[in-house]
Amino acid sequence: MEQSTGCDGDAAASQPGSGSGVSAETSAIDQLLRESRAGLERVQPWDLEKEIAAGAMVVDTRPADQRDRDGALPGAVVIDRNVLEWRLDPSSPHRIPDADDPGRRIVIVCNEGYSSSLAAHTLQRLGLTRATDLIGGFQAWAAWRAGH
Repeated sequence: MEQSTGCDGDAAASQPGSGSGVSAETSAIDQLLRESRAGLERVQPWDLEKEIAAGAMVVDTRPADQRDRDGALPGAVVIDRNVLEWRLDPSSPHRIPDADDPGRRIVIVCNEGYSSSLAAHTLQRLGLTRATDLIGGFQAWAAWRAGH
């Protein structure tokens, strides 16, 4: 797996456990990722436009340098990952105006679809039951779009 920086931590996800009782085949972060994804109805890149048309809020959590390098995600609200929960929690005084419906579909998009799964799971724990993420993240969406 290629190492990258930014929102996904995929390099960390491929590292074997270090004395924690976790086997080299299954790291703790890999287990957490599987558990997080088990409760998500993840979105395919080719279905993202349908989600937007149906009223979903798409949230781009990629860092500014990745957005500058690869471009914007049309129709997405940009929210930094470090404040995501505060901006989307309907009970938070720091939420964005569009985050007032806990039943709204929210699709989190990061660069490659790793940190977005963890973030969507956290949002579900805050009561946003329809939160999910984009399979493969922005990179998968961009590759799909380039092929069409």
